[in-house]
Amino acid sequence: MKEVALGIDIGGTNTVFGCIDSEGNCLVTGSLPTQKHATIEDYLDELFVEVESAMNGSAEKMQIIGVGIGAPNASFYTGTIENAANLRWKGSIPLADLVKKRIDVPVIITNDANAAAMGEKVFGAAKGMNNFIVITLGTGLGSGIVVNGDLLYGHDGFAGEVGHMIVRSSGRECGCGRKGCLETYVSATGVKRTVYKLLARHMGDSELRDVPFSRLTAKMVAEAAGRGDLVAKETFSYTARMLGEVLANVVAVTSPQAIFLFGGLTKAGDILFNPVAETLEEQLLSIYKGKVKILASGIEDDAAVLGAASLIWNKR
Repeated sequence: MKEVALGIDIGGTNTVFGCIDSEGNCLVTGSLPTQKHATIEDYLDELFVEVESAMNGSAEKMQIIGVGIGAPNASFYTGTIENAANLRWKGSIPLADLVKKRIDVPVIITNDANAAAMGEKVFGAAKGMNNFIVITLGTGLGSGIVVNGDLLYGHDGFAGEVGHMIVRSSGRECGCGRKGCLETYVSATGVKRTVYKLLARHMGDSELRDVPFSRLTAKMVAEAAGRGDLVAKETFSYTARMLGEVLANVVAVTSPQAIFLFGGLTKAGDILFNPVAETLEEQLLSIYKGKVKILASGIEDDAAVLGAASLIWNKR
């Protein structure tokens, strides 16, 4: 019987799960809407019905040895989700305990960016590295920091929120309730906001000028930049420089060997990676210069569930 870790990624819209073996192969996968049920208990009941159905439909006989979960505002120490803004279940949710009532195996939970970092270490491009950072660039900006081989959790399980470092005093409003957080500038949403700021400043032609905010995507901006659109190019230059500057500060605290960029925004390619790397090197304290690489993630397919499952395999 094949030993597998059950990886679960709880997103604001959908939950994705997969059974992952020790080599990082996803043997079965499935998904369900996250917000369908009014109670966490009903949600978990459906989730485990779907998991059982997927496993029964596979020719491979599997034994789940542990459950790893990536979820918003998840605390590694307490096994709880704490006041997640994008989930309908409010307050403190004892997720690990509720899962253990349904399956008697080790259960580890953390936030999605920490799961991505552990996935990079166990299955991705950070194999053999003990000091690195993963920056996830999607709707927001997440970060997972590995120091001396272990994820950095802090005293309460919530350490490493690079996306919520304040980079502009009284800057853009953030979903966290504060102003000026990095993710309001460096994210897919931040790119859109920067485009409209620059369009207001410049009178010149831009193919983005007539695109409504609700239709604009970071991919459209990247493609426009590739065609030479000046507003799009300046947007990515501004975004990448801001990320590089913040990462130079983070390096001074953790001294990583590499920083991996992961997520939808990284599909912009060199127009993002090159200026981030150049700015980082410019801004680094001299003792760190030439030591820190900016790299693309080594995980593409099933990244969310691989990251969650890696929380279990890393303990084996």
